[in-house]
Amino acid sequence: MTEQAAHIDQSLRTPAERSRTFMGILVNTAAANITTSYLWFALTFWVYLETRNVIATGVVGGAYMLLIALSSISFGTFVDRYRKLAVMRFAAAFTLLMFAVAGIVFLLVPTGPLLDLGQPWFWAFTLIILVGAVVENMRNIALATTVTILIEPERRANANGLVGMVQGLMFIVTSVLSGLSVGLVGMGWTIVVALVLTALAYGHLLTLRMPEELQPAVTDATGGFDLRGSFAAVMAISGLFALIIFSTFNNFVGGVYMALMDPYGLEMFPVELWGTFFAVGASGFIVGGALVGKFGLGANPLRTMLWAVAAMGVLGAVFTVREWPWLYIAGIWLYLTLVPIVEAAEQTVIQQVVPLPRQGRVFGFAMAFESAAAPVTAFLIAPIAQFWIIPYARSAEGSAKLAPLLGEGTSRGIALVFLVAGILMIVAAFLAFLTPVYRRVSASYTEKAAGALAEG
Repeated sequence: MTEQAAHIDQSLRTPAERSRTFMGILVNTAAANITTSYLWFALTFWVYLETRNVIATGVVGGAYMLLIALSSISFGTFVDRYRKLAVMRFAAAFTLLMFAVAGIVFLLVPTGPLLDLGQPWFWAFTLIILVGAVVENMRNIALATTVTILIEPERRANANGLVGMVQGLMFIVTSVLSGLSVGLVGMGWTIVVALVLTALAYGHLLTLRMPEELQPAVTDATGGFDLRGSFAAVMAISGLFALIIFSTFNNFVGGVYMALMDPYGLEMFPVELWGTFFAVGASGFIVGGALVGKFGLGANPLRTMLWAVAAMGVLGAVFTVREWPWLYIAGIWLYLTLVPIVEAAEQTVIQQVVPLPRQGRVFGFAMAFESAAAPVTAFLIAPIAQFWIIPYARSAEGSAKLAPLLGEGTSRGIALVFLVAGILMIVAAFLAFLTPVYRRVSASYTEKAAGALAEG
């Protein structure tokens, strides 16, 4: 009996029945993620509109990403120690409680003190919503492990593609609905809507059953923050740490686009149109996830991931070589189509090579590293671009030197940054193909996949 079979019995139901349960969990998680992001984005919009203070919104956004990075290992530890549906229900109930408390604070505290950065009410109100939104991420780690429990090994890549698709849907829906909600009904009713939707998602979650998980996995996870165990779980698989480092580096480069994509778009389009055009480009998330859901990732997901990263580098390098709106939007769409492929590939490899009792901590460890990478780069590249690269590109000397390569326009400095970032991404992907780590992880995945098929 394998380590996984000791606490999972997939013979209790047919693959089709297990797949339906997974789809129920996936849809429920998508609804919950949309709701928490909806309230979190609405808070950011509301704070800026009421205060016109970019420091407040910067602190709010930075604190959110920082808390995700700091809490992910704890979340992974709990996912390993308890049944996955129990973890999801706890996270949903906790988020519902935090949003209810936020509603009470909003109702009782006048708007003036609530928006005064020098008063504790602003930070308390923000922290309550922030914590509720961050805890929701525990469900995303648990969701990744339910793929291992419920989905046949040869179909896990497809399932991970569907996860990417719903995350893309969340991104698009949230960016549109949050602004409309704050503008049309105000922050108070936005909290009410979030509360109702969170309660509905929690109620639906209570109806779901996953009998395949016979008992919590026998795990060596200890305490509430098992950093040592998380690191040991990653290092136990040859080459896995290098895979996470590569994904982290990819996110570092991706942070360049996070920091400068909006400024480039706002230089090209009026603000009213940019949001719509970016939503069109972001639909690539859904298409990419759907493609993986339909066709999978091939025999070696790691190879697929590296080719996708190289393609992202090419797109990132060329989609601003000229200041053409159609080129920019098409480039964003194609770039974001590849993002779910890269993420699904990493998840599929981890699900195959890491035993289930350690998957929560491995996913949490990876999330901690990778979620911290892009904001760090964004914070670094924004001032460099603002104070050095963009002024140089707009000077007579810089404009003349860049024109043969990048054409003319007001955003040639940002285009130069994108070009360099794209080249770095291409080089990193092709260098990764040459490493012993690539061969070891690929071989481990192939061996585990063959063993899983032989058992099944």
